[in-house]
Amino acid sequence: MTVLVHAVVSMVLLAVVPIGLGLVAGPGVAALRRAWWVPAGLAVLSLWLPRGPVTGALALPYLVLTAVLAALAGHRALVETGLVPRGSAPHLPRPAQVAVWTALATPLIGGSALVAERCGYLLFGFELDVLALTVAHFHVAGFTAALVAALVARDAAARQGAAREAVAREGGRGVLATSAALCVPAGTLVVLAGFFLGDDVELTGAVVLTAGMWAAGWLLWRDVRPAAPDRRTRALLATSSAVLTVTMALALSWALGEATGLPHLPVTWMAATHGVANAVGFGWCGVLGWRRLRVPAI
Repeated sequence: MTVLVHAVVSMVLLAVVPIGLGLVAGPGVAALRRAWWVPAGLAVLSLWLPRGPVTGALALPYLVLTAVLAALAGHRALVETGLVPRGSAPHLPRPAQVAVWTALATPLIGGSALVAERCGYLLFGFELDVLALTVAHFHVAGFTAALVAALVARDAAARQGAAREAVAREGGRGVLATSAALCVPAGTLVVLAGFFLGDDVELTGAVVLTAGMWAAGWLLWRDVRPAAPDRRTRALLATSSAVLTVTMALALSWALGEATGLPHLPVTWMAATHGVANAVGFGWCGVLGWRRLRVPAI
């Protein structure tokens, strides 16, 4: 399982996150994306070396990078809530704003788990395998899913338009988009709380997160995919959407099994199925598809 998880994390750090950051507006994010490759490359290198102080030190610059990214999320939240003078952040529906803040902030959780796991340190008492899975989870469910939910919410708002009759006609789309943009951040954070509070809380988080990701996936399939300009882009978006049907059902099954004792896949098989499919099928195909759409940065 370790090799598989490290391969997934390597791909996410070097492909999914930097492509995704290209979809986020702001000079700070653009500068951070240009500086991404050395810290992310050192973090990936650390994954393939034995645990210890040296590998922990190699991963440390990536932790600093994610801390800066989280600080940008905080500044953007202050700007968009009106607590500081408005900067260059684009105007978005509030649910989409929340999802973007989450996307920018949650890699810090993954970066912290990465440094601890590479040092061999049981952060908050968690086993090293749990920390390794945390790195993957908070880059895929944290960063990628929240970013996609924000993009879907903005797309739905644009489709509704300003006319009242359009709003009334497309009300169902707005509810789904709002659900996606709020449930993905909320579910991610409740899952995090479940690490500390127990399996029942984690199950609740999995239900909320799944609802948000399924809502985003449905809107991606129904509205965004058909409007794509070419077959390859439609295929990427279709894959990203369809994968969620199975992977999040597996996540629910695993969380339910952990909370109730019902039969469910072991962690190794979850990493090989849910983990790989979400990272590659949903995450990588998703951000590539959105980039090919050439939508304005969010």
